[in-house]
Amino acid sequence: MVIGCCTLNNISEDAKTRSDANKQIEKLIEKEKKNFKSTHRLLLLGAGESGKSTIVKQMRILHIDGFSEREKKEKIDAIRKNLRDAICSISGAMSSLRPPVELELTENKRLRDYMLETASKPDFDYPPEFFTYCSKLWKDCGIQETFERSNEYQLIDCAKYFLDKALEVGASNYIPSEQDILRCRVLTSGIFETKFSVDKVNFHMFDVGGQREERRKWIQCFNDVTAIIFVAACSSYNMVLREDPSQNRVKESLELLASIWNNRWLRNISVILFLNKQDLLTEKVLAGKSKIEVYFPHYATYQAPADSKLTVTFLLFRFTDIVNFFDNSKMLPGALEVCFFFSETLQF
Repeated sequence: MVIGCCTLNNISEDAKTRSDANKQIEKLIEKEKKNFKSTHRLLLLGAGESGKSTIVKQMRILHIDGFSEREKKEKIDAIRKNLRDAICSISGAMSSLRPPVELELTENKRLRDYMLETASKPDFDYPPEFFTYCSKLWKDCGIQETFERSNEYQLIDCAKYFLDKALEVGASNYIPSEQDILRCRVLTSGIFETKFSVDKVNFHMFDVGGQREERRKWIQCFNDVTAIIFVAACSSYNMVLREDPSQNRVKESLELLASIWNNRWLRNISVILFLNKQDLLTEKVLAGKSKIEVYFPHYATYQAPADSKLTVTFLLFRFTDIVNFFDNSKMLPGALEVCFFFSETLQF
């Protein structure tokens, strides 16, 4: 009888332990449900090179303590690759442009040949002379003229930024600044999630590649999305897609927004429009060398409000026209005009 009593006591204790464990699991599940419901899931969509990844980096700087020294050092190779891609693209485009461009100084031909024959190799290891050559070549008027015609070939947006500081980037003690990291261009392939909180409100932001071959992955992110942030680079009005030289980048963004707006899986999801890269747009407009009416003829007769930036307002209305054209119940919460290159310009 004593043995039986001990056995019953053991069974009772085991049952209590299992019951306590189940209660703990149920509490954790309930907590996760509450966290899930209170979290805003934001999906960044837009064409390639519109600046989506820059937004994610901005969120890290503003709300997740930025980048550690180790992470900054890890960005050095990507930044130097941006510098190399920039000078090699410009050097290579000189002869292919119509009309072609010549170097101002004949002695710089040796430097240009170095970029095309040596620096362009996949296993290039960035010796000190590369950065010196970059700096000298960048000052050549022929290189500058080719840069000014960058809408006629493919050139990364950060080209001027890093070419202006080529010697700094090449220094042995170089540590990228937050601004350098923001400017650095790395192709997004796949889906990347960033978590942050603002005033005790949780956000999960999903960055998905924008090139055409990456867009098939978008549908994987549609479940339980709070809002879509559609990013369009308004400075690309005179540029074509990297993956399709026949398609204007802004027109691609317009068509892409229309397809998102009318996607049956997204009917109940709000869309926020961000017109990005306005600093680059301003530079182009002030230079006066690439008229927007050449690419969008209606601009020639467009009347903007007196207190608006004419070009930005024109492009903004091209996007909102899409929303107005399709009659459905979805609302556009806001169209934000933002330049993401400086951390103080974007606040959540």
